[in-house]
Amino acid sequence: MDAALKPFVREISNFPKAGISFKDITPLLADAAAFRRAMEAMSAPFAADRITHVVGIESRGFILAAPIALHLGAGFIPVRKPGKLPHAVERVDYTLEYGTDALEMHRDTLQWGHRVLIVDDVLATGGTLKATCDLIALTGADLVGCSVLIALADLPGLTVMRHHRVHTLLRF
Repeated sequence: MDAALKPFVREISNFPKAGISFKDITPLLADAAAFRRAMEAMSAPFAADRITHVVGIESRGFILAAPIALHLGAGFIPVRKPGKLPHAVERVDYTLEYGTDALEMHRDTLQWGHRVLIVDDVLATGGTLKATCDLIALTGADLVGCSVLIALADLPGLTVMRHHRVHTLLRF
């Protein structure tokens, strides 16, 4: 936990819909020192794990995952919503509170022997992060862990992900 970074996360009530308290990370991204500190702190627990690839989840996860990949000397791989990637993909469908969704990743990006870190901005219910873990499992790569900027403590994400190594920088 890095309480010094909490003031850089702005809470916006009733966005994108009523009852949601959105965690806006743009103030953190706009402050070079805070952004650097967050990227270093999200990377640090995995520095000795010989990470070969960092997977970023669409879309704010991309912003965090790319500099973390550079910091760890690893490649960056995007995980996207269906229909956004131009080449053959692996796909995982998953259940949301009110429906289903899917995530895709290029089929030829990961393979056995690769050591993967997943990065995202917020862990809420855990559905998207768990689906990304399942997507990595399809490739035969070794999922080392997950690094998340914010965990929402009142939602079940941390419980859903309890069988995985998950590092969270901030909790709300």
